[in-house]
Amino acid sequence: MKTQRWIYALICFGVIFQNTTLAKETPSLTDTKAYVKALKQLTDVMVSDVTGPCAAARYYAYANLAPYEILSQNTTNTKLVKLKGKLNAYPNFDDLKSKAPIAEDFAAIYALLRMGEDLLPSGYTLENPRKELVKQLEQSGKISSQVLQTSVAYADSVVKRLVKYAAKDGYVKTSGYLRYTPINKEGFWQPTPPAYTEAYEPHWRTLRPFVLDSAAQFKPEPAIPYSKDPNSTFFKLAKEVYDATQHLTKEQIHIANFWDCNPFFLNQKGHISFGTKKISPGGHWMGITGIACLQKKVNLAEAVRWHAMVGITMADAFISCWDEKYRSNRIRPETVINQQIDPNWRGLLQTPPFPEYTSGHSVISSAVATLLTHLVGDNFAYTDVVEVEFGIPKRSFKSFKQAASEAAISRFYGGIHFKDSIDYGAKQGANIGDYVIQKVISQ
Repeated sequence: MKTQRWIYALICFGVIFQNTTLAKETPSLTDTKAYVKALKQLTDVMVSDVTGPCAAARYYAYANLAPYEILSQNTTNTKLVKLKGKLNAYPNFDDLKSKAPIAEDFAAIYALLRMGEDLLPSGYTLENPRKELVKQLEQSGKISSQVLQTSVAYADSVVKRLVKYAAKDGYVKTSGYLRYTPINKEGFWQPTPPAYTEAYEPHWRTLRPFVLDSAAQFKPEPAIPYSKDPNSTFFKLAKEVYDATQHLTKEQIHIANFWDCNPFFLNQKGHISFGTKKISPGGHWMGITGIACLQKKVNLAEAVRWHAMVGITMADAFISCWDEKYRSNRIRPETVINQQIDPNWRGLLQTPPFPEYTSGHSVISSAVATLLTHLVGDNFAYTDVVEVEFGIPKRSFKSFKQAASEAAISRFYGGIHFKDSIDYGAKQGANIGDYVIQKVISQ
C-alpha cells in the first residue's frame, strides 16, 4: 500500500520538509556497479518519501527478490538456490521461464527498477530511469529487438508475481487496524518530544515473515523491570545513560550521528519546524552490501544474491524486533530521565516514536552482520561512505561484526536506548542471521 506512514502525524503538525534530490544518473548495463547504482535510485526515492525503517526493509526484500528470481532461472550459478519451499508461502516461478533467449543482466536490473516503481509510494519517479535503461540497450545494438522485448516481458511477469506475493503478507491490513493508544501506566512507552508523534507501526509483528516461523520465534530475554527505586537495576540503567551522555567524546558523537539513520529528524527554530530526511537503517546496510560487492569485485549474480539475502534478513529482523517492542512496551530513557533525574535533559539523538526494547539497530545490524560475515568472510575491512552525502564523515571497519557492535552502542551514546536493550537486541539479531543462513543458504 503506497502510504507514507512515518510522517503522517508530522504532516498534520505542519512541518516543512528539507528538499532532497533524487539520483538522476541512469545505470550503465549488465554489471555489478550498474546494479548497485540502480538500487541506490530506489534508496533515494525512499529517502524522499521518508519511508520508515520497517517499510524500507520490506521494500528492499521484495525488490531484490525479482532480480534474484530472474538470474536463478537463467544462470549456472549454483549458489542461487530455488527459494520455493525456503521462504514462507513463496510462489513458484518455473513456469515463467522464457523459452526464448533473454538478456539476463539487463532483465535483472530492469526488474529491480520495476519493483521499486510498483512498490514505493513515489515509485513512479523510477519510470524514466527504467525506460532510459531500455533505450540504452536498444541503441547499443548488442541484442536484437526481439530479445529485448522478450527480456522485458519476462522481467515484467516476474515482477507481477512478486507484487502479488507481497500483497498477501499482511502489510495492507495494518492500515485498517485501530489507532494505537499508549498504555497510561508507569514504565510503559509514551510519545516523546519534540513532536510527540504517535506510535510507528504497532502492528508490524502481524506481517508474514520471509524465513522465521513466527514473529516471536527469537523472543529475547525479558527486559529489566521498570522501577523508581534509585537502588534498582533499572534506575541504574537510566542513570548510566544520563551520565554517559554528559561527557561524550568527539568520537562517540561521530559514532552516534553516523548510525543515527533517522528517516525524519524534526528541527525546531522558534515557531518554525522543518524536517531533515536521511537514510533508514536498512538503507545504510544495503549501502554497506553494495560496498562489499564492489570491493570484492563479485559478478552480478553474486551481488544480487547478497542483496536479496540481506533484504529478507532485515525484513524478518524488523518483524521480530517490533514484536518485542510492542510486547514489552518499555519506556524510553528520555521519559525516565525527564521524570526522575533531569527535566531538561535531551539525548544527542532524537528519540524515535516507538517503544524502547529491544534496540532496532542492535537487532538489524547484528542480523545482517552475521549474514554478511557468512557470505563475504570474516575480517573483511572496508570504509563506509554511506552517510557522507548527509554530511557525516566516513568510518572504516575491520569487519561487519565490528560495524554492527558500533551501530548498537551508538544508540547508547545517542541517549535513546538502555544497555540491556542493546545487548539482548544484538543476541536476538545474531540468532536471526544464523537462522537465515541455516534455512536458506546452507541447506
